[in-house]
Amino acid sequence: MSSSNPKSDKRFVYQEFGNGSSPALERALERPIQELPPQQQNLKVEASRKGRKGKTVTVISGFQVKPETLADLVKQLKTQCGTGGTVKDNEIEIQGDHKQKIIEILSKIGYKAKISGGK
Repeated sequence: MSSSNPKSDKRFVYQEFGNGSSPALERALERPIQELPPQQQNLKVEASRKGRKGKTVTVISGFQVKPETLADLVKQLKTQCGTGGTVKDNEIEIQGDHKQKIIEILSKIGYKAKISGGK
């Protein structure tokens, strides 16, 4: 029998995301996010079905805020619209076509928002 030390035999059978540290991720974590007040932000609200198997979602983009602020805002929008939603790539996605309602909600909070795209 061979006497192999289990601590020195560190092999990965499967690793999905590399070695755990990427230069791009480290730069993103180091860089402070410049959070602007709501009245200085120009948001775009559009309904989209691209890549969602025909289901419509309302996408709000143009945010310059911290992830915590986005999480609070998406929670408020989901409650007001009575539907689900998420934050992806610094954009908020709300299930369904709620453009007008979202513009009203964002205006009350102080954001400058306008409808973007067709229809």
